[in-house]
Amino acid sequence: MEQRNDTGLKEFLLLGFSEDPALQPLICGLFLSMYLVTVAGNLIIVLAILSDPHLHTPMYFFLSNLSLVDICFTSTTVPKMLVNIQTQSKTISYAGCISQVFFYLVFAGLDNFLLAVMAYDRFVAICHPLHYMVIMNPQLCVQLVLVCWVISVLHALLHSLMVLQLSFCTDLKIHHFFCELKQVTHTACSDTFPNELILYFASVLLGGGPLAGILYSYSKIISSIRAISSGLGKYKAFSTCASHLSVISLFYCTGLGVYFSSAVTQNPHSTAMASVMYTVVTPMLNPFIYSLRNTDIKRALKRSFEGKP
Repeated sequence: MEQRNDTGLKEFLLLGFSEDPALQPLICGLFLSMYLVTVAGNLIIVLAILSDPHLHTPMYFFLSNLSLVDICFTSTTVPKMLVNIQTQSKTISYAGCISQVFFYLVFAGLDNFLLAVMAYDRFVAICHPLHYMVIMNPQLCVQLVLVCWVISVLHALLHSLMVLQLSFCTDLKIHHFFCELKQVTHTACSDTFPNELILYFASVLLGGGPLAGILYSYSKIISSIRAISSGLGKYKAFSTCASHLSVISLFYCTGLGVYFSSAVTQNPHSTAMASVMYTVVTPMLNPFIYSLRNTDIKRALKRSFEGKP
């Protein structure tokens, strides 16, 4: 088979979840609803933080960034799928597919790094409360977010450029609802070993590094909370971490679920279904977790709806 990389003529086929025409309206309605809830929920969190001076703190600065990233993360994959269902087309252009790979990796990486930065923020707040505002000054907060962006963009750019070096033949079917990096790589008819090797090391380094930082931060936080004598003090200290811990658990459990489902089963539809939890459900639930478990956010939302300053 001839291995030409004539990218101007290539289109990938996103097979999605089902080829049954009767299920397409149901899938479209379900994902449209989840997408609108995700965008609205995260946007409300951002606007509440911006409008309330009491929330102009490092913790909520990072939360507003996380909410914006979640909007972009879901917007990278869901709108294209909805358009394909409405137009009864499964195609995505070569350039569109590579762009989707790039932006998906950028925003997935940002979610990962921002959760680690937020864990560090909670570590400083609980373990070094007297020096919190000195350590977590506005300059450092902005620098931490910029570092997250730089690492995420460089990581995504590396993988995107590696995909551009691959040759693709005729079978360009992707058993997914978006251009997931591993699925795109597997459609190539050239040697993909360098791509898989870099993907493995990047996953271990950029996935395991932030997770290790989170675990270290919370090990110190737990030690500090255990040292507090009063039960009320322990409750107040832990309550500041409860929402963040819930989001971390949801993010990493769904992410690991996708990884293990793809490793254990060879059924691509099962992997695609598992990816929905990671790419759509998690960003949708994050605003509810923070608004329901965080009294400051609930107070800010109440003031906003009542029109109070």
